[in-house]
Amino acid sequence: MSDTLALTPADSAAHPAGCLLCFEDEQTPAQAAADATGLALAVVVRHRFPDGEVRLRLPASLPPRVVVWRGLHQPNEKLVELLLLAQTARTLGAQHLTLVAPYLAYMRQDIAFNPGEAISQRVVGAFLATLFDAVITVDPHLHRVATLQEAVPVPDAVVLSGAPLLADHIAAQRSDVLLIGPDEEALQWVAVAAERHGWAHAVCRKTRHGDRQVDIELPALPVAGRAVVLIDDVASSGHTLARAAQLLCAAGAASVDVAVTHALFATGAEQLVRAAGVGAIWSTDCIAHPSNAVSIVSAVAAALREVATGSA
Repeated sequence: MSDTLALTPADSAAHPAGCLLCFEDEQTPAQAAADATGLALAVVVRHRFPDGEVRLRLPASLPPRVVVWRGLHQPNEKLVELLLLAQTARTLGAQHLTLVAPYLAYMRQDIAFNPGEAISQRVVGAFLATLFDAVITVDPHLHRVATLQEAVPVPDAVVLSGAPLLADHIAAQRSDVLLIGPDEEALQWVAVAAERHGWAHAVCRKTRHGDRQVDIELPALPVAGRAVVLIDDVASSGHTLARAAQLLCAAGAASVDVAVTHALFATGAEQLVRAAGVGAIWSTDCIAHPSNAVSIVSAVAAALREVATGSA
């Protein structure tokens, strides 16, 4: 396992913007972001004990401004890591902490659908707000909440979108594109991507009967002979995308591809989607996956500069 990068006085002079802390599994995008923003990079040493507890080791001292890069897919243990890291960073000299979480977990449940249910968005958002001064994320799944700051009440809550990046990649791969969202909630991302290149677009109507059971109704648009791209914020179980792809293929689409910001893809999900007739799958690198086609690092770096200057 790699050791931490000790932050010496020379490092502080060479990197006046501060430092960026990451974990080994996300070192590649974190290094690119650090290089783009003039931050020193330090990799947090992580040890797992036989009983499942973790021990973290940070640099012995930290500058006043610290950025933490931690994507929150498979989030439960990572939330404990953030608790340990953020509180320790404060004792080591950090005065302002920014969390870069390209994928932000627990945003979907924003109300109690049944009596007694935990409203996870409210709980996790408040928890993160006790640890960080700023949060930067990409396409958080907000439905009944209008802004990220309502969900995560930090002074600076910055939302970036993968839709423009994906749209530019799609334009380089396909012509005469028809963009379709697999459900009504996808309209916000579909509309942004379509407007960027003047494409026709619409969304399906979805009725969910469980985590893996959905009914899909295609929009009233002719799809025969068209290059259709299904675009959404996240691909998880794959069932919604697969059902939409099946219907589009049956309706005569010339091709059906998928573009998503967050390639979660649970076990078997990608195979399910491809078996439904999907050709290419393109995603951002918010979550490392073989389908990664575009990088969000430049957008994150720009947001970090705005947070540092107070213009976010």
